[in-house]
Amino acid sequence: MSPDAGHHRTTDRHDRGCSPPRPGATGPLAGVRVVELASLAPAPFGCMVLADLGADVVRVDRPGGPVVGRLTPGATGPVQRGRRAVVLDLKSPAGVADLLRLVERADVLVEAYRPGVAERLGLGPRVCRDRNPRLVYARMTGWGQDGPLATRAGHDIDYIAVAGALEPLGRAGDRPYAPANLLGDFAGGGMLLVTGVLAALLERERSGVGQVVDVAMVDGSALLTTFLHGLVDAGQWSAPRGHNLLDGGAPFYDTYRTADDRFVAVGALEPAFYAALLTGLGLADAADLPDQYDRAGWPELRRRFAERFAARTRDEWTGVFADSDACVAPVLTPTEAHRHPHNAARHTFVEVGGVRQPAPAPRFDRTPTATPRPAPDPARDRVGLSAVLAGWPARR
Repeated sequence: MSPDAGHHRTTDRHDRGCSPPRPGATGPLAGVRVVELASLAPAPFGCMVLADLGADVVRVDRPGGPVVGRLTPGATGPVQRGRRAVVLDLKSPAGVADLLRLVERADVLVEAYRPGVAERLGLGPRVCRDRNPRLVYARMTGWGQDGPLATRAGHDIDYIAVAGALEPLGRAGDRPYAPANLLGDFAGGGMLLVTGVLAALLERERSGVGQVVDVAMVDGSALLTTFLHGLVDAGQWSAPRGHNLLDGGAPFYDTYRTADDRFVAVGALEPAFYAALLTGLGLADAADLPDQYDRAGWPELRRRFAERFAARTRDEWTGVFADSDACVAPVLTPTEAHRHPHNAARHTFVEVGGVRQPAPAPRFDRTPTATPRPAPDPARDRVGLSAVLAGWPARR
């Protein structure tokens, strides 16, 4: 394709409604306009990722303060970075009218109400897409827009329970445990939101029209278990919780306590990696060691591994395996992770507004992302609707 052909295609896309990036915007989504109706955790995380990738995200706050839950840093935490914020009373006709003015110029709207709430407020998909047929209307819920549980309350732990993602997590003979709220809220929810929005935006380039994206955390959590279903079908995940290859049942895929009461993670599945593990532990020449995949010998292997790991500190073992393919890594706390040499070299963490936090990901060579802006402070950083509209020219 000639350079001129590519230029004309880009110009045509702008003529059809995509905006040029606002000054200073970087990242592959520069020029994409997102209206986010303020909510908690999963949807804000998805909007954070969109903002990290360059989208211009405007959060719509309610009068009187941000949406705050018991276990959330509210409107100023890292998950809220990269936005601007406006205040609209969506319970008033004037507030809804102002929101629809934003919608007319937006590419994406994200809402996380229970099913039917947006419609009762007068800002459901039909109303919004009548104003802007190209709008991608993304709806984030726990249970989805339909089904017997659609209107019920729930949290991450409930969604992953019903999705079949919670039961496999835990030690043998113990109850299932929730991996914080990472699996349902952020992986099955926020990242699924990003995937759905990006797919709908791409499809819009072919069809010229937007669509509704139904993002349910129960669906996303179930999707994350796809590989597990394959293992079950292949007969490789048939034992009770904590007795299978990848759930802590195998002694070469587990964590071990070290002399300083910290931990290392071991993932030496393949024979070559397992051999490197034995070498690092000083067990390569142990004639009485059971075979790696002899399940009857796993308790003995675990005992021997635990005994060796308990003899040195976590950081000493990190040094032992530093140049090895044994798949042994130190178990770092969230506040330690930025100091790991690999993370430091890749700048995996950044400081934003005085708070150290994960950097935007993934990375792009031609349209790199920028260090995010801090979350808007409700006391001083909100912008007026007119300022947003001035930066969002009407579509041609």
